[in-house]
Amino acid sequence: YDAVSLLKDAYIHWEEAQVLDWLVRYWERARAAGIPVGKDFGAFYQDFEWMGVQRHLKVLGIFARLAQRDGKTGYLADMPRVEKYLMTACRRYKTLQPLVPLLERLWQTPSRTGYTF
Repeated sequence: YDAVSLLKDAYIHWEEAQVLDWLVRYWERARAAGIPVGKDFGAFYQDFEWMGVQRHLKVLGIFARLAQRDGKTGYLADMPRVEKYLMTACRRYKTLQPLVPLLERLWQTPSRTGYTF
């Protein structure tokens, strides 16, 4: 599994402070072991979040397909968690913010502001 799959899973929620703690520990140990994770944790974290955006878009599509095509509606209960992961990252980074209005229209959610980078 990759870090996003473990720390931003569709079926379990970890507080962001805990995720950051685990991710920093992984990054430090990976660097010490010579794994190419980069010298800047901020850049590593942004990569982690952007990989999460891609993964969560894919997961939401899969869950929707399973419900629509296969009648497997049990996955729909996990969609709000994945939507939250996706929206948090998209709101945080200016480059991803153009996705926010589209996602809000799809989910009919109100616009919010928060910390951005």
